[in-house]
Amino acid sequence: YVSVTLVAAAAGAASLFVAAPVVLAGAGFTSAGIAAGSYAAGMMSSAAVANGGAVAAGSLVAVLQSAGAAGLSGAAGAAVAGVGAVAGWVASAMV
Repeated sequence: YVSVTLVAAAAGAASLFVAAPVVLAGAGFTSAGIAAGSYAAGMMSSAAVANGGAVAAGSLVAVLQSAGAAGLSGAAGAAVAGVGAVAGWVASAMV
């Protein structure tokens, strides 16, 4: 016997883990760098203006570009899957 909540949490974890690279690339965080004219380019421009022309290491833009270029690290993958699991669990509890 497997509860619906457990199945929903697992499905949410798997879905978000698989979708994360697609979403990053769609936003413009690619393996070749930030795509011109993309949402990511706008974020990078705003970050650079706020920092006097540079994007700070460790900033959201830097972290997302790193994930877009190299993929999710083990810790980031686990965090994304955890968020997906919670979302799946919450969704199943609302039904």
